[in-house]
Amino acid sequence: MRKIFFIFFLFFSSSQSLASIKDNIIQNLNNIQNLSFNFEQNINGKIENGNCIIQYPKKIFCEYNLRNKKILVSNGKSIVIKTTNGYYLYPLKKTPLNTILNKEFIIDKIKNLNERIIDDKFINFNFNENETEINVFFDKRTYNLIGWQTVDIYQNLSITYLSSIIKNKKIKKDIFKLPERNN
Repeated sequence: MRKIFFIFFLFFSSSQSLASIKDNIIQNLNNIQNLSFNFEQNINGKIENGNCIIQYPKKIFCEYNLRNKKILVSNGKSIVIKTTNGYYLYPLKKTPLNTILNKEFIIDKIKNLNERIIDDKFINFNFNENETEINVFFDKRTYNLIGWQTVDIYQNLSITYLSSIIKNKKIKKDIFKLPERNN
């Protein structure tokens, strides 16, 4: 009888633990209006870094630590990548960032997905959306979003790691205004 009780207790406490991890991640996401962070991005082996601000829903501003002064800006509808050499405008809905910057969508996905715990440090959720495989990663201790990985329709692997995360920082409203083309 004790064995059965012990097995039941282990099963119940581990499922409770996983449920509370999901609940804590969802609660943490619900309490975030914006995130500021440093990032390191690896696209097919090419590494870039810089800092970003995300304002939910679907706004982002990133400055890259590159000579060409690359910035990436989304106003929630379009995304611009601007450098000293070029200007690229895309509809946000055609990029994986459309999903990643949609906090409510991520929360809905998490509710219905099984999580994977990696090295007892990270929590991972994996799903496909618009022909793109997306992995989102959270810190197991803080429940903060710490990165994402996408594989797009062209099979480009993009991994983004977040560090020095600050939640709900006061930010300038016009930071998400799309920059104009280079002259």
